[in-house]
Amino acid sequence: MDQEQIEVEIARTRIPRKGEVLAIATNMLGAGRITIECDDGFTRIGRIPGKIRKRVWIRQGDLILVEPWKVQTNERADILWKYTRTQANWLKRKGYIKKLSVE
Repeated sequence: MDQEQIEVEIARTRIPRKGEVLAIATNMLGAGRITIECDDGFTRIGRIPGKIRKRVWIRQGDLILVEPWKVQTNERADILWKYTRTQANWLKRKGYIKKLSVE
């Protein structure tokens, strides 16, 4: 990747909004579900919605953006976005990731 492509990729990085949490996928459960370790200290079960399921492949160790459910806030979450390695490193440098270890 040349410098211009990296800058374009970083420019499109989605920053967490209110009610959204950064997380790392730790274990694939099947049926569109993933165990995730969130930046707020909770381990949740993340659900991959249909609009993301067929377009983006999420693997163990990927940095993702999740939105906790309103009912089971500390147990469940919906996955909203998957970050590339370049975007994850940028978020780490800028201080958006506090407790997670991004490789």
